[in-house]
Amino acid sequence: MMRSVTHIRKANKGGINMQAQALSLLRKMIGRDAEFHQGQWEAIESVLRGKKTLLVQRTGWGKSVVYFIGAKLLRERGLGPTIIVSPLLSLMRNQIENAVKIGISAETINSDNTDEWTEIEEKLKRKAVDILLLSPERLGNKDFTERVLPSIEGGIGMLVVDEAHCISDWGHDFRPDYRRIVRIIKQLPPNVPLIATTATANQRVVDDIKAQLGDELNSIRGPLTRESLQLQVIKLADQAERLAWLHENINKMEGSGIIYCLTVADCNKVAKWLRGKGINALEYHADLSKDAKEKRKLREERERKLLNNEVKALVATVALGMGFDKPDLGFVIHYQRPGSIVRYYQEIGRAGRALDKAYAILLNGAEDDEIEEYFIQSAFPTPKEMNAVVNAIEKASLGMTKNKILKELNMSYGRVEKCLKTLEIEGIIYKEKSSYFRSPVSWLPDSTKSSAITKLRINELEDMRKFVDTEDCYMRYISAKLDDPYLKNCGKCRNCLDTQFFSEVVSRDNVLEAIQFLKGEYLDIEPRKQWPAGIKAEATKKIPEEEQNFTGKALCSYGDAGWGRVVAEDKYRNEYFSDELVDASLALLKNTLLKEDLGWVTSVPSLRRPLLVKDFAMRLAEKIGLPYIDAIRKTEDTPYQKKMENSYQQCSNALHGFSVIERVPESPVLLVDDIIDSGWTLTVCGILLRGERSGPVYPFALAKASGLEGGE
Repeated sequence: MMRSVTHIRKANKGGINMQAQALSLLRKMIGRDAEFHQGQWEAIESVLRGKKTLLVQRTGWGKSVVYFIGAKLLRERGLGPTIIVSPLLSLMRNQIENAVKIGISAETINSDNTDEWTEIEEKLKRKAVDILLLSPERLGNKDFTERVLPSIEGGIGMLVVDEAHCISDWGHDFRPDYRRIVRIIKQLPPNVPLIATTATANQRVVDDIKAQLGDELNSIRGPLTRESLQLQVIKLADQAERLAWLHENINKMEGSGIIYCLTVADCNKVAKWLRGKGINALEYHADLSKDAKEKRKLREERERKLLNNEVKALVATVALGMGFDKPDLGFVIHYQRPGSIVRYYQEIGRAGRALDKAYAILLNGAEDDEIEEYFIQSAFPTPKEMNAVVNAIEKASLGMTKNKILKELNMSYGRVEKCLKTLEIEGIIYKEKSSYFRSPVSWLPDSTKSSAITKLRINELEDMRKFVDTEDCYMRYISAKLDDPYLKNCGKCRNCLDTQFFSEVVSRDNVLEAIQFLKGEYLDIEPRKQWPAGIKAEATKKIPEEEQNFTGKALCSYGDAGWGRVVAEDKYRNEYFSDELVDASLALLKNTLLKEDLGWVTSVPSLRRPLLVKDFAMRLAEKIGLPYIDAIRKTEDTPYQKKMENSYQQCSNALHGFSVIERVPESPVLLVDDIIDSGWTLTVCGILLRGERSGPVYPFALAKASGLEGGE
């Protein structure tokens, strides 16, 4: 990875012509009339002089132009390839296409292209790669850092840390793997240029980035105000009103755009509603497919459709955020309020980069705070969780696999992963093959910092609430929270102009139609197909097909604006599921599960509320015209299933709680419960019924817990 100072001298020759060369490359990338924005040439010059630079510039300013042109000029002077570390490589495709215009050869090594790794490594050795794009997670791979990186011919020419706010745990999008970059930087000679880029770092985050990447980091900071954006905030009561608003207003906006949702489920729901109203919208998130290659293909296809204006909107989670560049994006709509100003600024920054006018519309709803508060509380491992993981590993002289930790601790898979990643990066534990071991490094849980970060996130959420109610310039409010030294009123937002760009009132008929849509949004209950590791074997084990449930149905998402609120109120306030829910369930079943020649109905029992589900199931069976049989017994007062945090704990809890009477009918059965979360209660009860030779088991639940599956 080392290289000589003579290479740097070589890079600095012909200084008079460097700017002209850079401008020529810019025009090949962007167009023949292109000129550098203020600060772009200064940043490129910093690269050519081997300096470390932090770019804090507004979204759409052209940070990628700096490192692509810098990489090209360094390569022309014989230096090694540029390494770009970015959290969302998949969204840099259209930027890379611009880089290809100036003759740059770019490759990426990530989990989606393992079959290409050998070929790419060979290209690196042959100096046939100008830019290598990596995810921060790749820097945690020992083979890559100890074998591949040192083998790069000529050493690293430049290191780029894209979206550098991710390196700071004070940042809105902190990613522990970014801390691995610091180790790489310490191995580089001091004259290797470094560029760190971000649009969403306030002074506190900037100071933290400098502390980690080096005080010699030179900051180039520009104004953050986006001149083309017209911001408006609209308060609506619930999801039904927001769906109605989208239907009534989205076609009034020119061009195509993005609708951001906080959860995957909402992306699916909004896209389906819009398509039903004749509006070409597609969902975009991390769950488009379980197959990685198919998911990548779908994402690329949908990005292309948006880039080519073949869809009106992509309805997306944060998966369509950093790195996506469509200069003529006409609007960004937020279906729910994000949890921080910096995230909001980053997302609206996708719009209007090459337009005189683009809209950024923020819708608000009843569930926004609940979702964001959940994300805040689950963002960082707590000191108690970290201590539990360290203690579990410490006691195991032969190390512990992730599955063994999940078996021992009642923590979710995601929480355990976050703990392990943080502890490994900090050197408290280390990994050999699939097992984790305690290192000699002393450690005490730091409750002070984690509490301070959580408090900061809560304050950021409060800032977002105040933003919704401010009567001052929206863009000025945002810029102030980002410590922008160039504060000014935008003169274009709803408050500056005192003008509503779009109505804040929706048609009652459209709202009623949206409510009916939400009430008809039935959900599948997919069967569990594998026992968790530790239940039947040390590893996961397939549940025999003859024991698996068939695909079932749920009436709604718990708490939604359709039936979800009715289920919540009936369960916890009325303690009785209404006839209205019986009739709605019957309507669903007539079109689905009743076609399966069901023979009888049973329900999941409860010792705490023995009549609630049973009574509902009996009335439903009567309406269907099938016998109700009390076939399942609750044998033990086990903890609430919703308090079990991972699949092993959930499955184990269910296995200890139920038994089935002998001689159940051998015909297909409808198995009824009120709310399904992990699915293990219905799975275990179904297996017990099949064990007593029942026919196929079809689960039915009134509601599916939301799961709050956010993120990508």
